[in-house]
Amino acid sequence: MTDARAEAITPIAIAALDDDEDFRQYIMEVLAGDGHDVRVCAAPNELYDACAERLPDLVLLDMKMGPHQGEEVLAELRRRWPRLTVIVVTGYPSLDSMRRTFKQDVFDYLAKPFSLGELRRSLAQAAAALRLGQRPQDRLRAELGRHVRVARTHRGWTLKELSEASGVSVSQLSSIERGTHLPSLESLVAIAAALELKPSVWMEAAGF
Repeated sequence: MTDARAEAITPIAIAALDDDEDFRQYIMEVLAGDGHDVRVCAAPNELYDACAERLPDLVLLDMKMGPHQGEEVLAELRRRWPRLTVIVVTGYPSLDSMRRTFKQDVFDYLAKPFSLGELRRSLAQAAAALRLGQRPQDRLRAELGRHVRVARTHRGWTLKELSEASGVSVSQLSSIERGTHLPSLESLVAIAAALELKPSVWMEAAGF
Protein backbone atom coordinates (compact mmCIF):
# COMPACT_ATOMS: atom_id res chain seq x y z
CA MET A 1 0.00 0.00 0.00
CA THR A 2 1.42 3.36 -1.07
CA ASP A 3 1.97 5.96 1.64
CA ALA A 4 0.17 9.19 0.76
CA ARG A 5 3.22 11.12 1.96
CA ALA A 6 5.31 9.50 -0.77
CA GLU A 7 3.07 11.02 -3.45
CA ALA A 8 4.29 14.56 -2.67
CA ILE A 9 7.51 13.94 -4.54
CA THR A 10 8.30 17.44 -5.72
CA PRO A 11 8.58 20.23 -3.12
CA ILE A 12 6.56 23.21 -4.31
CA ALA A 13 5.93 26.78 -3.13
CA ILE A 14 2.43 27.10 -1.65
CA ALA A 15 0.46 30.13 -0.46
CA ALA A 16 -2.66 29.32 1.59
CA LEU A 17 -5.49 31.77 2.29
CA ASP A 18 -7.83 30.91 5.18
CA ASP A 19 -9.38 32.97 7.97
CA ASP A 20 -9.18 30.07 10.43
CA GLU A 21 -5.98 30.44 12.46
CA ASP A 22 -5.98 26.80 13.54
CA PHE A 23 -6.28 25.65 9.94
CA ARG A 24 -3.46 27.96 8.84
CA GLN A 25 -1.20 26.55 11.53
CA TYR A 26 -2.15 22.99 10.57
CA ILE A 27 -1.41 23.63 6.89
CA MET A 28 1.89 25.28 7.73
CA GLU A 29 3.09 22.48 9.99
CA VAL A 30 1.98 19.58 7.82
CA LEU A 31 3.06 20.86 4.40
CA ALA A 32 6.31 22.42 5.61
CA GLY A 33 7.01 19.06 7.23
CA ASP A 34 6.54 17.46 3.81
CA GLY A 35 9.27 19.72 2.43
CA HIS A 36 7.08 22.36 0.77
CA ASP A 37 7.75 26.11 0.96
CA VAL A 38 4.57 27.32 2.70
CA ARG A 39 3.24 30.81 3.40
CA VAL A 40 -0.14 31.31 5.10
CA CYS A 41 -2.37 34.37 4.78
CA ALA A 42 -5.38 35.46 6.84
CA ALA A 43 -6.86 37.99 4.39
CA PRO A 44 -6.98 38.49 0.61
CA ASN A 45 -4.62 41.49 0.61
CA GLU A 46 -2.02 39.42 2.44
CA LEU A 47 -2.28 36.81 -0.30
CA TYR A 48 -1.99 39.38 -3.11
CA ASP A 49 1.07 40.91 -1.45
CA ALA A 50 2.66 37.49 -0.96
CA CYS A 51 2.08 36.59 -4.61
CA ALA A 52 3.43 39.93 -5.81
CA GLU A 53 6.54 39.53 -3.69
CA ARG A 54 7.20 35.96 -4.82
CA LEU A 55 4.72 34.07 -6.95
CA PRO A 56 4.01 30.61 -5.52
CA ASP A 57 3.58 27.47 -7.58
CA LEU A 58 0.12 26.94 -6.11
CA VAL A 59 -2.53 28.67 -4.00
CA LEU A 60 -4.81 26.89 -1.51
CA LEU A 61 -7.89 29.11 -1.44
CA ASP A 62 -10.65 28.95 1.17
CA MET A 63 -13.98 30.00 -0.37
CA LYS A 64 -15.80 30.96 2.84
CA MET A 65 -14.01 33.59 4.93
CA GLY A 66 -16.52 35.73 6.79
CA PRO A 67 -16.72 39.10 5.00
CA HIS A 68 -14.39 37.97 2.21
CA GLN A 69 -15.76 36.06 -0.76
CA GLY A 70 -13.50 33.36 -2.15
CA GLU A 71 -14.99 33.72 -5.61
CA GLU A 72 -13.95 37.37 -5.72
CA VAL A 73 -10.45 36.44 -4.58
CA LEU A 74 -10.27 33.77 -7.27
CA ALA A 75 -11.38 36.26 -9.92
CA GLU A 76 -8.70 38.71 -8.78
CA LEU A 77 -6.03 36.00 -8.85
CA ARG A 78 -7.07 35.11 -12.38
CA ARG A 79 -6.93 38.78 -13.40
CA ARG A 80 -3.43 39.30 -11.99
CA TRP A 81 -1.86 35.88 -12.52
CA PRO A 82 -3.88 33.94 -15.12
CA ARG A 83 -1.57 30.90 -15.08
CA LEU A 84 -1.42 30.52 -11.29
CA THR A 85 -2.49 27.06 -10.10
CA VAL A 86 -5.33 27.16 -7.57
CA ILE A 87 -6.85 24.44 -5.39
CA VAL A 88 -10.10 25.48 -3.72
CA VAL A 89 -11.00 24.34 -0.20
CA THR A 90 -14.34 24.95 1.49
CA GLY A 91 -16.39 23.80 4.45
CA TYR A 92 -19.64 24.47 2.60
CA PRO A 93 -19.44 22.58 -0.69
CA SER A 94 -22.24 22.69 -3.23
CA LEU A 95 -22.59 21.66 -6.85
CA ASP A 96 -23.28 25.26 -7.86
CA SER A 97 -20.14 26.57 -6.18
CA MET A 98 -18.08 23.78 -7.72
CA ARG A 99 -19.37 24.64 -11.18
CA ARG A 100 -18.63 28.34 -10.72
CA THR A 101 -15.10 27.78 -9.44
CA PHE A 102 -14.17 25.24 -12.11
CA LYS A 103 -15.30 27.73 -14.74
CA GLN A 104 -12.46 29.90 -13.42
CA ASP A 105 -9.98 27.12 -14.08
CA VAL A 106 -9.13 25.69 -10.67
CA PHE A 107 -7.10 22.50 -10.50
CA ASP A 108 -9.07 20.78 -7.74
CA TYR A 109 -11.84 21.27 -5.19
CA LEU A 110 -11.44 19.88 -1.66
CA ALA A 111 -14.36 19.81 0.78
CA LYS A 112 -13.55 20.27 4.47
CA PRO A 113 -12.92 18.20 6.42
CA PHE A 114 -10.59 16.52 3.95
CA SER A 115 -7.98 13.97 4.91
CA LEU A 116 -4.28 14.65 4.86
CA GLY A 117 -3.99 11.95 2.23
CA GLU A 118 -6.49 13.75 -0.02
CA LEU A 119 -4.57 17.01 0.29
CA ARG A 120 -1.23 15.36 -0.42
CA ARG A 121 -2.65 13.52 -3.43
CA SER A 122 -4.11 16.74 -4.87
CA LEU A 123 -0.81 18.60 -4.44
CA ALA A 124 1.18 15.73 -5.92
CA GLN A 125 -1.17 15.49 -8.90
CA ALA A 126 -0.92 19.22 -9.53
CA ALA A 127 2.88 19.10 -9.29
CA ALA A 128 3.06 16.18 -11.73
CA ALA A 129 0.44 17.42 -14.20
CA LEU A 130 1.63 21.04 -14.31
CA ARG A 131 5.33 20.42 -13.61
CA LEU A 132 5.25 22.62 -10.55
CA GLY A 133 8.43 23.05 -8.57
CA GLN A 134 10.70 22.50 -11.53
CA ARG A 135 13.45 24.89 -12.53
CA PRO A 136 12.43 27.32 -15.30
CA GLN A 137 14.71 25.58 -17.81
CA ASP A 138 13.16 22.21 -16.95
CA ARG A 139 9.65 23.55 -17.53
CA LEU A 140 10.73 25.19 -20.79
CA ARG A 141 12.33 21.99 -22.06
CA ALA A 142 9.26 19.92 -21.24
CA GLU A 143 6.78 22.44 -22.66
CA LEU A 144 8.68 22.98 -25.92
CA GLY A 145 8.89 19.23 -26.40
CA ARG A 146 5.16 18.87 -25.87
CA HIS A 147 4.31 21.67 -28.30
CA VAL A 148 6.57 20.27 -31.00
CA ARG A 149 5.09 16.78 -30.58
CA VAL A 150 1.50 18.07 -30.67
CA ALA A 151 2.15 20.22 -33.75
CA ARG A 152 3.89 17.38 -35.58
CA THR A 153 1.11 14.93 -34.74
CA HIS A 154 -1.52 17.45 -35.83
CA ARG A 155 0.09 17.58 -39.27
CA GLY A 156 0.30 13.80 -39.39
CA TRP A 157 4.09 13.86 -39.80
CA THR A 158 6.58 11.29 -38.64
CA LEU A 159 9.82 12.38 -36.98
CA LYS A 160 11.58 11.60 -40.24
CA GLU A 161 9.27 13.89 -42.20
CA LEU A 162 9.77 16.73 -39.71
CA SER A 163 13.50 16.13 -39.88
CA GLU A 164 13.49 16.42 -43.66
CA ALA A 165 11.41 19.61 -43.52
CA SER A 166 13.42 21.29 -40.76
CA GLY A 167 16.95 20.01 -41.27
CA VAL A 168 17.08 18.89 -37.61
CA SER A 169 18.14 15.27 -37.13
CA VAL A 170 15.62 12.60 -36.13
CA SER A 171 17.56 11.78 -32.96
CA GLN A 172 17.65 15.43 -31.92
CA LEU A 173 13.94 15.86 -32.64
CA SER A 174 13.17 12.76 -30.61
CA SER A 175 15.09 14.04 -27.59
CA ILE A 176 13.45 17.46 -27.92
CA GLU A 177 9.97 15.94 -27.97
CA ARG A 178 10.76 13.78 -24.92
CA GLY A 179 11.85 16.90 -23.06
CA THR A 180 15.37 15.62 -22.50
CA HIS A 181 17.04 18.18 -24.76
CA LEU A 182 16.53 21.94 -25.00
CA PRO A 183 16.75 22.98 -28.66
CA SER A 184 19.07 25.75 -29.74
CA LEU A 185 17.39 28.92 -30.98
CA GLU A 186 18.41 28.00 -34.53
CA SER A 187 16.86 24.52 -34.26
CA LEU A 188 13.71 25.87 -32.64
CA VAL A 189 13.20 28.42 -35.41
CA ALA A 190 13.78 25.74 -38.07
CA ILE A 191 11.29 23.35 -36.46
CA ALA A 192 8.64 26.04 -36.05
CA ALA A 193 9.12 27.24 -39.64
CA ALA A 194 8.71 23.69 -40.95
CA LEU A 195 5.46 23.39 -39.00
CA GLU A 196 4.38 26.88 -40.13
CA LEU A 197 4.17 28.11 -36.54
CA LYS A 198 5.84 30.85 -34.50
CA PRO A 199 8.33 29.79 -31.81
CA SER A 200 7.32 32.87 -29.79
CA VAL A 201 3.87 31.31 -29.31
CA TRP A 202 5.45 28.19 -27.81
CA MET A 203 7.67 30.27 -25.56
CA GLU A 204 4.73 32.32 -24.30
CA ALA A 205 2.65 29.19 -23.68
CA ALA A 206 5.54 27.84 -21.60
CA GLY A 207 5.47 31.01 -19.49
CA PHE A 208 8.50 32.75 -21.01
